[in-house]
Amino acid sequence: MTLTRQILEDVIARFGQTTFYLGLRIRFAFPATEINRLPSAWIDFYSREKFFCSDPALRWSYDNTGATRWEELAQDDPLGVIGHGRAHGLRHGAVAAYCEESGLRSYGLFFRTDRAFGAAELDDLAAQLKALHHRLDPPRTLTRAELDVLRRIQDGHRIKEIAWDFGVSEGAIKQRLKNARTKLGAQNGTHAAALASGFGLI
Repeated sequence: MTLTRQILEDVIARFGQTTFYLGLRIRFAFPATEINRLPSAWIDFYSREKFFCSDPALRWSYDNTGATRWEELAQDDPLGVIGHGRAHGLRHGAVAAYCEESGLRSYGLFFRTDRAFGAAELDDLAAQLKALHHRLDPPRTLTRAELDVLRRIQDGHRIKEIAWDFGVSEGAIKQRLKNARTKLGAQNGTHAAALASGFGLI
């Protein structure tokens, strides 16, 4: 199971919600992991109307850490994004945001139809978003030798070639690869290389 799939299942299990958006570990405007479970009609309308730059929830997420109700942002919504969202079935919303000192940040949008989010639920959303953000922290224990092997795996080289180039046994390369897989929680060498690349390690 991929980490994205695990996060998706965890969010649904934790909050009992299937309508949400997560942008995790955003550098500039690009999330390392993105999970969009918003209605397709809303996504299409939102894109067509070019709401991204004017969305009060997104603007709030850039300047804050914590969580707030969608409804509390209505006074700062000149394009009526929140009203349009309600017309698309997004009745009660919340935005959660977390930002590191480095500027790396994550945010989530969560929606329910029955009632507004309570104060304790907002605190929980903020805490869980922070935990998800750090769940994707890159491992810091990979050695240079392990990263070198992963880099070569990513480039399509075989164990035998890597061993020859590094002047070590195939067994030594396999051990480095096994260590890297364990540290990354990867299923195989290719998966480990992909994860390391996604973390910006190679």
